[in-house]
Amino acid sequence: MRPDDWHLTHDVDGFLARAGEFLRSRPAQHTMALTTIEKIRRREAAAPSAPGAETPLFGRLEQGGEVHAAFYRVAAHRHLNPTSLTPEQADTLAAHLAALGQPLSGVISDHDTADAFAEAWQRHTGATSVRTWGARLHRLGKLTPPEPPPEGRGRAARDQDQDQDHDHDQDYDYDYDYDYDYGQVVRWCREFCVDVGETVSMDLIDAGSWGTSRFGDRHFTFWETPDGTPTSMAAVTSMTAGMVRVDPVYTPAHLRGHGYAGAVTTAVSQAALTAGATDVVLFADPANATSSALYQRLGFVPVGDFIGYDFIGYDISGAAQE
Repeated sequence: MRPDDWHLTHDVDGFLARAGEFLRSRPAQHTMALTTIEKIRRREAAAPSAPGAETPLFGRLEQGGEVHAAFYRVAAHRHLNPTSLTPEQADTLAAHLAALGQPLSGVISDHDTADAFAEAWQRHTGATSVRTWGARLHRLGKLTPPEPPPEGRGRAARDQDQDQDHDHDQDYDYDYDYDYDYGQVVRWCREFCVDVGETVSMDLIDAGSWGTSRFGDRHFTFWETPDGTPTSMAAVTSMTAGMVRVDPVYTPAHLRGHGYAGAVTTAVSQAALTAGATDVVLFADPANATSSALYQRLGFVPVGDFIGYDFIGYDISGAAQE
């Protein structure tokens, strides 16, 4: 395998033209790549990057006209996000990126790939790695709603698109409901970030940059009691290649233990299936036995473990630190 088998580009449309079919061939395993790259594509179509601005980097491993692997790196945090790689592929990619002086602050991928790339990056740059994230990917088999379900119903939160399409001349207070839903979603997403220690999205929310956080493109649903009080929420990504990811699921601490998380997860999963999704997936912390057991009771089957590393001892500008 040669380093020039890896083809790098900043052109998201050109990248998808060559690697899109490969990414769509395994929608569950490629869930993060599919959703993130589609978000980038839509953002670029709506507002192209200003000249001189740092843009996302994409790469594909192509041999004999066939794509065997791919990666993306967004400018915001500069973590490499590759699809599954063999140790040889990881080493070739690490050597290629290091030789080009490409800045990396870490790697996120399936367990074996992240391990192999972190080891290769250390060989080629001297950087060490610290594990900072881990989750188990699950894919929905047969949806099994909780029995008995808690009292109440699922209700889709009103989002900006619905607000723009609505006829404001009708005689009810839609704007009030929209503002309430938006505020509730933002507050609960921030609380979720605090619970799981997700500082990047929490900082963006605090800075008023909701749209650029990972929650900004989600479609949220509340579980409400019969009197209309929201007790839990879940969100899903837009469907891509028949795949929808449930993310996040959150219930405030004082409302846990009543079945609300299972009910709202069932509601968004069923809605996705009804809309034609072939793969409904989610990540869960394997150390959280309660949530892992809940998702498996609902019909989610473990697929594999994913981990993230931060790199230490290597300047993300591309220079080794003394």
